[in-house]
Amino acid sequence: MLDEVTLTRMKFIQKHDLYTDKQLEAAERSRIAMDAAGIEVVRLAWPDQHGLLRGKSLTKEAYLSALESGMDITMAPFFFDSANAVVLNPFTADGGFGVEGLGGSPNVKMVPDPGTFTILPWVPDTAFVLCDLYMSNGQLFPFAPRSILKQTLQKMADHGLKLIAGIEMEWYLTRVVDDLLGTGSMGAPGSPADPPKVAPVARGYSYLLGDHLDEIDDILRPVRKAITDMGLPLRSIDDEWAPSQVETTFDVLEALAAADAAVMFRMATKQIAKRNGYLASFMCTPAIQGFYANGWHLHTSVVDLESGENLMVTDRDEPLSELGQHYVGGTLAHGVAASVFTTPTVNGYRRRRPYSLAPDRLTWAQDNRAAMMRVISAPGDVSSHVENRVGDSAANPYLYIAAQAAAGLDGILNQTNPGPLSEDPYSQDVVQLPTTLAEAIDELEADPFYREAFGDHFVDYLVLIKRSEVARYDAWVAANPDPESYVNGVTDWEHREYFELY
Repeated sequence: MLDEVTLTRMKFIQKHDLYTDKQLEAAERSRIAMDAAGIEVVRLAWPDQHGLLRGKSLTKEAYLSALESGMDITMAPFFFDSANAVVLNPFTADGGFGVEGLGGSPNVKMVPDPGTFTILPWVPDTAFVLCDLYMSNGQLFPFAPRSILKQTLQKMADHGLKLIAGIEMEWYLTRVVDDLLGTGSMGAPGSPADPPKVAPVARGYSYLLGDHLDEIDDILRPVRKAITDMGLPLRSIDDEWAPSQVETTFDVLEALAAADAAVMFRMATKQIAKRNGYLASFMCTPAIQGFYANGWHLHTSVVDLESGENLMVTDRDEPLSELGQHYVGGTLAHGVAASVFTTPTVNGYRRRRPYSLAPDRLTWAQDNRAAMMRVISAPGDVSSHVENRVGDSAANPYLYIAAQAAAGLDGILNQTNPGPLSEDPYSQDVVQLPTTLAEAIDELEADPFYREAFGDHFVDYLVLIKRSEVARYDAWVAANPDPESYVNGVTDWEHREYFELY
């Protein structure tokens, strides 16, 4: 056993045994890659409660130090709602989190995950690394979404299971007409700045139209090239339904890698667009005339941890194996309570309308895009999987996938029956999904399952943060009650809150 003096002298990561052998090897590869590429700056980032990336740009020397000691960083962003309103009082004994040691807004340790080291193609001499957050005692920071997902996936691994995920995400590409930096509001805590004034980059409703895609090829090319250069498994870029709407799909990855890919894709797309005079938005429905709702369709399958065999495949005349059906059953059973994780914005609930290609109730069906859980399978098909169509493109990838993993695992362990397949999901007499964020928050607060899966402290925290968002929205609507003033049926509050941020 190591003595106290030795422990004191050890660096933080070694002292708390935070790196696996695989991560130690990745750390060494990142050192070599930096020298080979002439990297001068490494951007360290962690995903916050909203799925946004926060962090610091470090010199090469500081990054090398962080591979041993981590990097002290303030936990202050965890006090903020989506408009940076301070929701919790940092200077109470526990900072309002209900966890000892978080009073006074103390530092946490940002620990690089060297397996995510990526050279950024659009920024000279710069690399990027995702991080996990730790308390000073070496314990995971309990409010970090990446940790929530890692812990959930470990529970699956404890049962010999692994989650595989594919990303299918819709978003808008617009051209900046006026950045409003000289004339618009600069914002304040709890009051977002005016977003840039933008114009569409294409006109007319269509779907998979080659000419539409060609119109924006010059804009998409640097995004496409950067994504592939970063090693993300891009599959397609499609012309989606509404003007200027794009869909991007990726090949399957293990669940944590898929969540990492989602945040890196959104980061790359937004930053490259902004550098070239455009604004990419993953907001569900912008307040722009003619725009339609964006969704994020999450494709998942469950495989054997050791062999990699897809456990959802069936050789019988059934949509999925028994395990696969129970997985769907769990997702449906917890679908109402999961809404804050899958659809975390006020604006995202505008998707939940019947006959809109977005689900409005707890249904599953064979290859039917009206269902919440669309089954894509055939007997003996090794790619058999399900598509959860409920998500908002602004969803936090870590919480969306964690909610799916936790619910699916619960269904497997408890052999939850999903009920009969639906032929007309919009007319099926089953439980409806929440239609507002406020309703979804109430459902989550009262739900015992996610309290056990993610912890009371985290659920109470997220409920408090999201209620602040809803309260600000309700106050705006009370002061601006005329729906005729809304654009595309969307309030100015929503557009200011989400359009540029997400």
